[in-house]
Amino acid sequence: ESSTACPANATICDGTSCVLPEDNFNQTLSVVLSTVLTIMLALVMFSMGCNVELKKFLNHIKRPWGIFVGFLCQFGIMPLTAFLLSLAFNVLPVQAVVVLIMGCCPGGAASNVIAYWVDGDMDLSIGMTTCSTLLAMGMMPLCLFIYTKMWTDSDAIVLPYNSIGISLVALVIPVSFGIFVNHKWPSKAKIILKVGSIVGAVLIVVVAVVGGILYQGSWIISPKLWLIGTIFPAAGYTLGFFLARLSGLSWHRCRTVSLETGMQNTQLCSTIVQLSFSPEQLELMFTFPLIYSIFQIVFALLILGGYRLYRRHRVKTKTDVEKTEQKEDSKSNAKINGGFVPDEMK
Repeated sequence: ESSTACPANATICDGTSCVLPEDNFNQTLSVVLSTVLTIMLALVMFSMGCNVELKKFLNHIKRPWGIFVGFLCQFGIMPLTAFLLSLAFNVLPVQAVVVLIMGCCPGGAASNVIAYWVDGDMDLSIGMTTCSTLLAMGMMPLCLFIYTKMWTDSDAIVLPYNSIGISLVALVIPVSFGIFVNHKWPSKAKIILKVGSIVGAVLIVVVAVVGGILYQGSWIISPKLWLIGTIFPAAGYTLGFFLARLSGLSWHRCRTVSLETGMQNTQLCSTIVQLSFSPEQLELMFTFPLIYSIFQIVFALLILGGYRLYRRHRVKTKTDVEKTEQKEDSKSNAKINGGFVPDEMK
């Protein structure tokens, strides 16, 4: 047989594009890594909670303008963008559905880590992630019902409410402990936060790599899905930022809303796709959640790098201005008092 042929145990085989059943090793690896990643994620969210002040967090709940803007971005902008991209690229119905599922998923926990690194509003970030995950119970079926009617019956899509519930519990409980620690022992909370933010950054990369390992099969899928997977997260970040700015939110909250909008829960999307479609359909779109995951991380890192460069330049410029103002003040004081002005200040 040709070396380019699909393996004999391939479920679907079309040239070099194959969908393989999980072998025992891969299934064991998946369970082990999922357990380890879940524990690590809980620890990261605990550390993120150490940066949340209970009073400010409750203020966001009592006056939820920022959370409401995030809700419009998450369940307004993202599903509509997914719908328009699917129409613009004229993808197959089953491919359009997976793009829409991604657009309807709530924000992921990775956004909290990146929000911390770009000096975002952590109280708002965690509030948005919690609320979007909770509201996904009702908003995901509604959005899918509205946008998928022209391609498929929305009843054919299986929503794993247990997975959404687990995500919510895995988010709320560690964050609550983190808030408590920050309230009781603020000095220790700062140390935990620094360690957790570094671990979280590493975890984001690890999740992407693990996803690549566990997705057995060819990456030879429609170029249209690659393009959508590239454009979609960038559009989410951009539109989320501008809507937040138009809503009158401060700059650090705009950055927060932007990240919460563009970073989706790709693991939840993968679960829905695997539960809802046959192997024949999966062959056409089963790698799209991973493509989106990779590019949402790439763009998030670009945002982080750009912000860090801007912050460094701004601090440097601000320092130079302060030094200049101090020199000018010294000159004016010397003239007023008729004092001696050194040569280097003339």
